[in-house]
Amino acid sequence: MTRNRFLTGLVGYPIAHSAAPAMHEQAAAALGLHCHYQLIEVPAAGRDDLRAMLDGIRRLGFAGINVTFPYKEAVVDWLDDVTADASAIGAVNTIVVDGTRLIGHNTDATGFARAIAPLLAATPRGPIALIGAGGVGKAIAFVLAGLGAAEIRIFDSDVARAAKLAARLPHPHAVHATSVAAAVDGAAGLVNATPVGMLPSRDLPVPDALLHPAMWVADAVYTPLWTPMLLAAKAKGAPVLTGRDLAINAAADAFALFTGTTPPHAVMGNAFDAVMAARYSASA
Repeated sequence: MTRNRFLTGLVGYPIAHSAAPAMHEQAAAALGLHCHYQLIEVPAAGRDDLRAMLDGIRRLGFAGINVTFPYKEAVVDWLDDVTADASAIGAVNTIVVDGTRLIGHNTDATGFARAIAPLLAATPRGPIALIGAGGVGKAIAFVLAGLGAAEIRIFDSDVARAAKLAARLPHPHAVHATSVAAAVDGAAGLVNATPVGMLPSRDLPVPDALLHPAMWVADAVYTPLWTPMLLAAKAKGAPVLTGRDLAINAAADAFALFTGTTPPHAVMGNAFDAVMAARYSASA
């Protein structure tokens, strides 16, 4: 019998702002399926906590879950299998329940690849500064390497983490930068892969003075969609990319893994946009 009901969800903190429930549930409804997408907001979960949560996911009838900050790297140790791409990245944002087995995937990577490709094609080639070497930063770094970035300069407040990521990238010109300024100097593009700028933060991961119109700027954050960094870059005339397409593409790829069905991309996009519009009209 074909399955038409799916229990899915998201583990992370903070996640009350997530547009994922609307995207997944409305995509399912458009296909004549029923999906309940549960937000599982857990602060400061330790290794034993994560193991217990994942065991519950395995036993409670979930088709799968998404994983977000700060657990994308920590969950890897508790999975039964991880795809080759996710294993290389060292982070998982999508876990599929296959019988009693938990299989880790990374749709941040596939989602970001489709989001960034048009921008890379339309802008001059040159070094790319990546701020943040955590879960999403790792996925983005591997995408940039795969797309043939001229040079990838990684900065993280944890210098050792940035150095480790640069060393494991399959790219001859991946380096860890000792400062944000060193990463950005002469760069053709800049990607923020940190939570800086995500509400309630109103900070910039890169000082305004380092932004200029000859450098494109992208942000993985989508709450708010227009982060302080993107607003500053846009004001200077720089090409910008919000976190919208990454969020929608990653969700669509996860939905396909959970259900075995290709989701209606436009429905997921409309659901995302409606969540954003409602949130910001309410706060205006």
